[in-house]
Formats: sequence, C-alpha cells, structure tokens
Amino acid sequence: MLWLKALHLIFMVTWFAGLFYLPRLFVYHCQVKDAENNERFKVMERKLFWAITTPGGVLTILFGLLLIHGYGLDWFRQQGWLHIKLAFVLLLIGYHIWCGKLLADFAADRNRRSERFYRAINEIPVLPLIAIILLAVLRPF
Repeated sequence: MLWLKALHLIFMVTWFAGLFYLPRLFVYHCQVKDAENNERFKVMERKLFWAITTPGGVLTILFGLLLIHGYGLDWFRQQGWLHIKLAFVLLLIGYHIWCGKLLADFAADRNRRSERFYRAINEIPVLPLIAIILLAVLRPF
C-alpha cells in the first residue's frame, strides 16, 4: 500500500505541475507576434499537456483508485473526507479537460482570450490542491 501511496503522490505532483504551468505558457503565448515563436509555443504546450500533464492525471487517478480498492469498500464508505476529496478531483478533471480545449484553440490559432484571462485561470488549481491536501492529511470527517 505504501508503494501505491508513493506513486499516487508522485504522479499528483506531476499532474499539478502541468496544471500550473500550462496556463502560464498560454500567458506567454498570447504575447507572441511572430510565426516561429507561435509554433514553438504550440509544441511546448502540446508536449506538456499530452506527455506530462495528462499521463500524470491518469496515473494519479489510477493509483488513487487502486488505493481505495486496497482499503476496501467498507473502508471507503466510512471516509467522508475522501468523498469530498474526490469531488475536488472531479473539479480538477474538468479543469484539465478545459485546459485541453484551450490548448486546441491555440493549436488552431483560435485564441480570443487575453493574457490577463490566463493569468487569472492559472490560479484555479490552487484551491483544490489546498483542499485535497488538507482533507488527505487531516481527515476531518
């Protein structure tokens, strides 16, 4: 079980690194005026999303589900904190998918949003991260 926890945490950090960095790339991508740098950002964003962030998210969820399975259904039913944590994970999955849509807009040169918008959405994963860690460590319910 400790190996599953360690892998869950390793891939969670990987996932969040991508969720924090991708909107930051969007901020800088908005400022690009030339075709060469536009293409460079497209490559960086695509690689970050598909080679790091998405595998990190998938593996975080996989190892989390394996942990839940390992502890058993009776244990799961009694863990109110975990149900709330999973609700935050669902929000992060939605944010991840939305970032993928924003990535597709940049890839197709359809971005219509400002760098200010991307600076603001860059902060969205902070609250779920704080909530998830506090719930997992403190287990308040």
